Amino acid sequence: MTTLVLDNGAYSAKIGYSHEKVSVIPNCQFRSKTSRLKTFTANQLDEIKDPSGLFYILPFQKGYLVNWDVQRKVWDHLFGKEMFKVDFADTSVVITEPYFNFTSIQESMNEILFEEYQFQAALRINAGSLSAHRYFQVNNQELCCIVVDSGFSFTHIVPYCRGKKMKDGICRINVGGKLLTNHLKEIISYRQLHVMDETHVINQVKEDVCYVSQDFYKDMDIAQLKGEDNTVMRDYVLPDFSSIKKGFCKPREEMNFTGKYKTGEQILRLANERFAVPEMLFHPSDIGIHEMGIPEALVNSINNMPEEMQPHFYKNIVLTGGNTLFPGFRDRVYKEVRSLTPTDFQVSVLQPPNPISYPWEGGKLLAENPDFDEMVVTREDYEENGHFICEEKFDI
Repeated sequence: MTTLVLDNGAYSAKIGYSHEKVSVIPNCQFRSKTSRLKTFTANQLDEIKDPSGLFYILPFQKGYLVNWDVQRKVWDHLFGKEMFKVDFADTSVVITEPYFNFTSIQESMNEILFEEYQFQAALRINAGSLSAHRYFQVNNQELCCIVVDSGFSFTHIVPYCRGKKMKDGICRINVGGKLLTNHLKEIISYRQLHVMDETHVINQVKEDVCYVSQDFYKDMDIAQLKGEDNTVMRDYVLPDFSSIKKGFCKPREEMNFTGKYKTGEQILRLANERFAVPEMLFHPSDIGIHEMGIPEALVNSINNMPEEMQPHFYKNIVLTGGNTLFPGFRDRVYKEVRSLTPTDFQVSVLQPPNPISYPWEGGKLLAENPDFDEMVVTREDYEENGHFICEEKFDI
C-alpha cells in the first residue's frame, strides 16, 4: 500500500508519495485580469500569460479551511491524472491540519477523504508534530524540542516532549506571510506606486528584497542617508510580463543614485521597507497588533513548561515555515532569545535547509515507521464508528 503525504498549507500544499520527492504547489485557484472567466488551479499558475492583477481564491481564511469548493478543486487536480494519479483503493493519506482546528472542519475533512475520495486509511496531524518527528529522528538523544512554524496566516510556537505536544505551551501569533505581503503593498502604494491589486508581484518583491535587521535603529539611520552611503537602498525592476517575466533586484553597480533611469523599466525604490516589513514578526505592536514577537513568545512558552524541562527546550528550537527564509531571521531569533534567557542555559536555534518542506519530510519518515499502521484510521474503522474513531485516534 502506498502512502501519500500532504502538508496542506494555507499558501502552498507540499505533496508527494512517501517513497518519492516532495512537490510544493500553490494551494489556491487564480483568475487573471485578461481571461476573467477561466479559473486556474494550483500549478496551472504557470500557464497565465499576464499575471498582473492576479486574483487569488484561497481555501483558507484566517488559517482555517473554510472554502471546501476551492479545496476540492485543488485536490481533484493534485490527485488526478495530470499530477499524482492517485489510486485511492490502494493509498493511505497523511494530511496536516492547523492547531485547535474546529470539529466541524475535521468532520468535513473525514467525510471528504473517506467518502468522496475513498482513501483506504488516513492520518490527520498537525504540521508541527511532523516537524518534531523529523527532528527527533535525527536527534534521537533529545527529549524535547520547540517548533516555531511561521506560515501564511499565523506563527505557531509549539513545545514537544518525547513526540507529544504540550498543549499548555502552544502559542499563536497572528502574523504570517499574508500580513507581511499586504503590509508591504500598503506601504508601497502609499509611498510610490498603487499596487494594492498586485499581490502576486509584491509577494515576489518581499521574497527577493526583504531581510530581518539585526539592529533596527542602526539600519533605520542608514536607510535615511543620501546617495551611495545608503547601503540599504535597492532598486527593484518590476515585471512587465512581456520582456521581463519575473521582477529582480538591480545589481548595486547598475544603480542610478541621482536621476531617472534612461531605460523604460518600472522601478520600485525600496529602503527601510526591506527590514521594516519582516520586523513585524518580532514586534507585531509596530502595526497595532498587541501581541508578543517570536522571541518573547518562545521564552514565554518555555516558561509555561515544567522547570526541569526548560533547558532542553532552549537548546532545541526548530524554525519551520516560509517566513524563516528571510535572511537574518535565524540569527535575530537566536540573539533575542539568548538575551532573554538565563546565562547558564544553552540556546541553540536550528534552521533546516528547507524549512518549507520540513514537516513533509517528517510525514515521509512517519509513513515508513513500523508503528504507522497503529496510528491511522482505516476506512473500515470509519465506516463502522464514524467521526468518533477519528477523534479518539488522532492527537489533535
